[in-house]
Amino acid sequence: MKAAVYYENGPPEVLKYEDVPDPQCHPKGILIKVEAISIEGGDTLNRFRGPLMTTPHVVGYQAAGTVVEVGAEVTSFRVGQRVATTGGWGSHAELRAVAAKTAWPIPDNLDARHAAVIPVTFGTADDCLFEFGRMKKGEVVLVQAGASGVGVAAIQLAARAGASMVLATASSDERLEKLKAYGLTHGINYKTHDVVQEVMRLTDKKGCDVIVDSVGGPTLQSSILSLAYRGRVSMVGQAGREPMTVDVGSMMGGNRSLSGVFLGAEIATDRVQQNIQRLIDDVARGDLKVVIDREFPLAEAAAAHRYIESRQAVGRVLLIP
Repeated sequence: MKAAVYYENGPPEVLKYEDVPDPQCHPKGILIKVEAISIEGGDTLNRFRGPLMTTPHVVGYQAAGTVVEVGAEVTSFRVGQRVATTGGWGSHAELRAVAAKTAWPIPDNLDARHAAVIPVTFGTADDCLFEFGRMKKGEVVLVQAGASGVGVAAIQLAARAGASMVLATASSDERLEKLKAYGLTHGINYKTHDVVQEVMRLTDKKGCDVIVDSVGGPTLQSSILSLAYRGRVSMVGQAGREPMTVDVGSMMGGNRSLSGVFLGAEIATDRVQQNIQRLIDDVARGDLKVVIDREFPLAEAAAAHRYIESRQAVGRVLLIP
């Protein structure tokens, strides 16, 4: 099969389009013919500095496609069925082998390109807001990196759950303007404004009840300083790639809390399995929107990664084999 691979960590240019052996279907897994690959922020971070689990390494968490082989111990899927999948690596390829526990059926009326985006992106946003952020109707929510895949999902989910105000940060006014269609109340351009000062101005100095932070680095401290009394930060990534420096003492006076969130730790649990299927069905019904910024051929994976790192995208960038 063809795949986007690399032999060492580094910038997007380390990605090569090559022939590699087909993956093998595990007795408890399925093999799919990939139709769409959703590039996650974690994919670019893994390419940059993550461990190479195979040589050459095929990076990637999410992909959707059609089942072409079913493991001997699997009864939940059949050949010819369309599924959305996740896994630790292996999405940037024409074929993908995954555990049956990390695959979900795609409703007949849902495009595989949209389904590819949902499990990690919407599942993570949902956990950040509700499972760990404990968001309730009427609360104020801030989404750092609002134009990211998780950001766009979190804005929609917070607005749908009745947030009194949904704030988000992004690198340009143009990107923020596009987010208003998905439930954004006020946008903050972090390149031209101090985020903490803007949050306090917009909330009459009360701060935010729940903050979704996928950036980390120094942004995490600004999230903590943007919290209301008893506010909660769900820290879910390190897209900024800078060291985490947090003054824990700044959380104490306001009884604030910080939770690290990693969907992968619970991806095979019944709770997350059912939640992701619910989110897939919500998108299929039109209750939630998948936002796709651009599509690239799999052969141009390096260009796609480069585009993501330019911070121009709103929503997800896809690869198509």
